[in-house]
Amino acid sequence: METLIDEIAERIYRLSTFIPDIGPTGFTFNQFLIDADEPTIFHTGPRGLFPGISEAIASLMPVDRLRWIMFGHLEADECGAMNLFLEAAPNAQVAHTAIGCMVSIDDLADRPPVSLGPDASLDLGGRHIRSIDTPHVPHGWDAHVLYEESTGTLLCGDLLSQVGDGPALTGDDLVGAAVQTEDMFGASCITPQSASTIRRLSALKPTTLAIMHGSSYSGEASAALNALADDFDRRMVQLT
Repeated sequence: METLIDEIAERIYRLSTFIPDIGPTGFTFNQFLIDADEPTIFHTGPRGLFPGISEAIASLMPVDRLRWIMFGHLEADECGAMNLFLEAAPNAQVAHTAIGCMVSIDDLADRPPVSLGPDASLDLGGRHIRSIDTPHVPHGWDAHVLYEESTGTLLCGDLLSQVGDGPALTGDDLVGAAVQTEDMFGASCITPQSASTIRRLSALKPTTLAIMHGSSYSGEASAALNALADDFDRRMVQLT
C-alpha cells in the first residue's frame, strides 16, 4: 500500500493510504502534516500503516522533528500509531482534549500528554491552530477539530467522509457523497447538539476542509458544512 502526499493548503500536507477492501469502492485513510517550526501531525493512522506514513513524512522532513501528535478522537485509525510516533520523535507530545486525556490518553500514551481546553490555541511558529471541542460530533466523547487560522483550514476529521479514492483536493460537491457514506456506515452520533455544533464550525468560514476519509475540499466550505448540518437535522427528526 502506497501513502501519497499532496499539499492541500500552504505547508499542510495530506498523507493518504487507500485500502481497497473497505466498503464497496475502498476507503482512504488520511493524515495531515502541518509544516511549522513545531511540526504537527493530525491523525496517526493505525499501527499497521505506520511504516508507510512515517516514510511519507520522512520525504518531507525528519520524523524526529515532530513536536505535536494530535487526532480527532480515540480510535485506532486516528491514534493507533500514537506511541510509535512518540518513539520516533523524542521531543513530541500528544495534545488532546481535556476529557480525552482524563478518560484515555493519560493512561494510553507512553509520555504524558498535554491537556487542551475547549478552545485552546497553539502557536506552532509560522502556523497557529485552535482546538475546538465537538463532543460526539461526529462521534466520540473526546472529539475535537483543529482550525489552522493562517490558511483557513479546518481539519475536521471524520466529518464529510466519503468512500472511494477521489482526488486529494476537490471543489466539487462532497455533501451528497458524505450523506451516502453515512447511510452506508451509520458512523455518526445523532444528538440534539450535532447540527448546531457543525454550524458553529461553519461560522469560522474556512476555505479548506481537511477530511480524514475521502477527498479534502476547497471552495464554499461553510455552505458544505451547513448542508451537512441540515442532513443531521433530518436524521434527528427521523429518530424522534
